[in-house]
Amino acid sequence: MRQRFLVGAAVAVLAFTTLSPAASQAAAVQTLRVDLGSPTGAFHGGATGILYGLGDPGMPSQDLIAGMRPRTISQKAPDGEQHPNGDALKVADGFFAAGGTDVHIYAQDTYSRWPYQDLGIDDYIARLKPQLDKVAQRPDRDRFVWTIFNEPDGIWYSDWATKKEKFFADWTKVYRTVKSVLPHARITGIGETQYRADHLREFLTYAKANDVLPDITTWHELGPDSLASYRGHYADYRAIERSLGISPRPITINEYSNRRDTSVPGQMIQWITMLEDTKVDGQLAYWSLAGNLSDNAVRTGRANGGWWLAKWYADLAGDTVRVTPPRPDTRDSLQGLATVDRTDAKATVLLGGTADAVNVALTGLDRKVFGDRVDVRVAKTSWSGYEGDAQQPPVVAAARLRVQDGKATVSVPGGDPLAAYQVLVTPAGLGAPPVATAPWQASYEAESGTVESAQVYVQDDGSGSWDMAMRYMTSGRKDVGSMNTPASRDTVDVDVPRAGSYRLGVFYGTNAFVGRLALYVDDAFVRTLTLPATLNWTYRGRLDTPLTLTAGKHRVSVRTTDPSGFLGGSSDVTLDRFDLTEVTGPERAEYPLADGRRSGGSVDHGTGALQVLAPGAVALAPGQRVTTFVSAAEDGYYRLSTSWAGAGRSTLGLTLSGRRVAGGDLTATGAGVWSGSSTVFLKAGVTEVVLSNEGRTPLVAGTLTQVRDTAADSRAVRVEAESGQLAGAAATATGPWASGGAYVGYVGNGGTLTIPRTGGPGQYALTVAYAQAEKNTGHPYNTDTITRTMIASEAGGTVTPAPYRHNYTWDGFWAETSPIDLTTKGGALTFGNPAAWAPNVDWVQLAPLVVANKVTPWR
Repeated sequence: MRQRFLVGAAVAVLAFTTLSPAASQAAAVQTLRVDLGSPTGAFHGGATGILYGLGDPGMPSQDLIAGMRPRTISQKAPDGEQHPNGDALKVADGFFAAGGTDVHIYAQDTYSRWPYQDLGIDDYIARLKPQLDKVAQRPDRDRFVWTIFNEPDGIWYSDWATKKEKFFADWTKVYRTVKSVLPHARITGIGETQYRADHLREFLTYAKANDVLPDITTWHELGPDSLASYRGHYADYRAIERSLGISPRPITINEYSNRRDTSVPGQMIQWITMLEDTKVDGQLAYWSLAGNLSDNAVRTGRANGGWWLAKWYADLAGDTVRVTPPRPDTRDSLQGLATVDRTDAKATVLLGGTADAVNVALTGLDRKVFGDRVDVRVAKTSWSGYEGDAQQPPVVAAARLRVQDGKATVSVPGGDPLAAYQVLVTPAGLGAPPVATAPWQASYEAESGTVESAQVYVQDDGSGSWDMAMRYMTSGRKDVGSMNTPASRDTVDVDVPRAGSYRLGVFYGTNAFVGRLALYVDDAFVRTLTLPATLNWTYRGRLDTPLTLTAGKHRVSVRTTDPSGFLGGSSDVTLDRFDLTEVTGPERAEYPLADGRRSGGSVDHGTGALQVLAPGAVALAPGQRVTTFVSAAEDGYYRLSTSWAGAGRSTLGLTLSGRRVAGGDLTATGAGVWSGSSTVFLKAGVTEVVLSNEGRTPLVAGTLTQVRDTAADSRAVRVEAESGQLAGAAATATGPWASGGAYVGYVGNGGTLTIPRTGGPGQYALTVAYAQAEKNTGHPYNTDTITRTMIASEAGGTVTPAPYRHNYTWDGFWAETSPIDLTTKGGALTFGNPAAWAPNVDWVQLAPLVVANKVTPWR
């Protein structure tokens, strides 16, 4: 059995001058050179824009958008017919509220067909004018950018030799139409399917002569060789501008990446690096679903490994610095970028793209900023699949290093080409050195196990062809499929260091159906796994299941037959990889507030008097706040706690997902150092947490700690939908995957479900187990999923809508949590939608948002 990579607790023990990779790493080591003394410009932060990243209001969650913080997005024309969702005006308010800068409008997406119907330029302008009028009515009209032609070299004007003059004329007509309604509008162009220097030169020559130059230059980088050729394209384009006497335009690569790249940290770091190096904006291509941040959002509000890389990128500040990889402009190779934030005395390096261990050779460590010793933390974000939930990336290595002549070397563990790493360098505090927190973990490729009555399929032949680049990512380039006989099974040999609890992560795909596999360990049946549906065979999900193992070797097997017999068609899934992770206690995570995003304030690195709070503390004046993004593995109660110091009476306010928490304030009655905690209900996935100084004196707050509190889950009340009162067309139906074997369908369009309620007014978390798989059909490559809205109406009180994303199947249920504020003593809740269909409902749960709050003097 071939083991792909291994990261263990051993990486916590490190030398003074370098971080040592785990002993099991491969011998190959590459060097990434980072010169912190050679700035290359202010951090731009535009590389993680997205095409159709947003689907509908609330889809995806504001937490995910704010954490990823894309500067720009491209969405369809208002009321456009190209896709059922993604309307620029419908998603704009949420995008701007989450920190977005500009919304680009794909104006030709007013058309229903792909490629767009060619009905003449006058027809297009007639469709364009209502778009312009709607945007003109908005006070923020200048934050909308107009993509008036999308891929003209492939659509309408493909024969450039004979049609370029028509394109120039049509461009001029449309350009002037836009400017006549919106004089300050920014227009992008040329927007071709790839970089075409000859087209750009001719187009810009004409546009300059006729005063119709684009305000932003665009083209697409979608080819498998773009990672090697983009920088040459960028340099060539700037040379064209200079030769024509055109002032440098901002550039947006308004579609980039291959299908195999989105969601994969080790792939995306390569794209992000080259776009940030050239200080341009980039928008990830729309390959799968609108509203999932180009495959970086899991369900509505959960994150995969790719999202965490994008979040790391969004956290950067200060100046970028010169980074030299071993093989610049080489696809699928080690690449990286780095910043120095002198205000916060922090250097950050992001890197990935190789299976080798990496020595990060730092030079230019300014003694005035970093001193003669630095603390280093290395975190790893792994590929978790497209629909695989990823928690806070673990710290896989940490140490306190001595700086000699402005130099230090950080060794980053290798073994995983699909992972990316974050290296944080700060001045050493006076307290204990940082430590690694990553548990023991090992991964095993499904195709390297013992495969019986099934087939190994090659999903990537390594050729770098278009066909390979346009497939979804597969770990190890192969998977196991045709699990369709009673004897089908896949068995991997594992070797664990200690007796105890472990978590097995099964990477799999189904073709839009709920899957089932039997899990065996050492030929003993453990349980039957139910695998939520995925988009297709290769759109990977990951199911986590607990295991208890003795120390040493074991055979872990997934089979199509359990003790009851053959599981049938539901067992015909694809298998990609198995992750095994040690579990050492209740779910727990720590978030140093110094790593958060502040509105003012400063970082305390532990060089002052408040050693108990540092490193990782922030000083906040009254009214200032710090934002961090926590992740929860499951819906339930978590204890959020921190310690802080104040010169007098002080109050820390708590805001979750933009919702100020009533009863969540932590108040200290006098001067001193205090500890406080709030036990709150968190939805599975990512929650934006804001701590604010609500008092009148400055305070210094330390690390935010999150611990699962399963005992508090008894405060949540769950009701099976079929036990409620039905009206209209709503009806009970049976289903094998529903809780209790039954659910309620035909909710909406007059059909309603009413459930009783206990508990008084207040803030609650509403969790609904739902299913809905409505979509449009006919698009060549996009899956046009539709979001359904369900409205919860409180008898005598509030009316609260919530979106429910397409979940690939009508009878497999996802749990989705949304906020709800109730105002009555016990008014029943009625679920429905008078104007449209709502999802099928399995069960409904109501949980008070806050159940405990405690403040004590620091011990």
